[in-house]
Amino acid sequence: MLDHDLLREIERLRQEGTAFCLATIVDARGSIPQVVGAAAIFTRAGLAHGTVGGGRLEAMCEERARALLADDSAARTRFERVNLQRDLGMTCGGEVALYFEANRRLLDWNIAVFGAGHVAQTLCRFLVELDCRVVCIDTREEWLDRLPRSAKLEAVKVADYTAGIDRIAPGADVLLMTMGHSADLPILKAIAARELDIAHLGLIGSDAKSSIVRRQLTEASVRKAFIDRIVCPVGEKLGDNTPAEIAVGIVSQLLKLRQAVRA
Repeated sequence: MLDHDLLREIERLRQEGTAFCLATIVDARGSIPQVVGAAAIFTRAGLAHGTVGGGRLEAMCEERARALLADDSAARTRFERVNLQRDLGMTCGGEVALYFEANRRLLDWNIAVFGAGHVAQTLCRFLVELDCRVVCIDTREEWLDRLPRSAKLEAVKVADYTAGIDRIAPGADVLLMTMGHSADLPILKAIAARELDIAHLGLIGSDAKSSIVRRQLTEASVRKAFIDRIVCPVGEKLGDNTPAEIAVGIVSQLLKLRQAVRA
């Protein structure tokens, strides 16, 4: 019984990178203060949306949710049966079965890809096979339509690439592979101006392109610390200069960078 408001709240928290736990009543017997399917969202700050009945039951759910969110190495799910009278001292004589599912930011790998061209097409097909969420941003609907269909991938059409920076999740890896550095440069300037929280910033291209882009950013008074973070050319050199082999090199580099952060 997930209503639209609950789904919107889940998506909002995911976009913000806020850790949350969804508690759902999946079974019941006897008198209970809500219905099977009722759900509530808890963040580390407490109840954020919905209800599983309020009172002691909800307080217990909040406690369980906080425990799941407290330790990033702990299990992400929990199933529990609760007798409302015996376990919680409630006057309801029923029993509920609850399922808890934690969504913790540190376990979520977000990747924002600017550009849906040839390399991005292959890259996204690789990425959706991994444990990550991908948003691919482009101004060209016909290229976005060619992307693979996956619940892990969101295709976003924008009138201007810089509008897409609003879709970068906190802590995401960001890859720029638009039609050229004239399109990449405004994105880089916008990310720098907003001081976004990103993990890694990769730019497809050559050593020559890297030099030009860095010089232009310097002339635009972009901070050196930001410029130094740009990985260009992005990806490991593993084979020939084909879209598939470039994409393999990018995936390999992303996995190594992610592992280094976790180590």
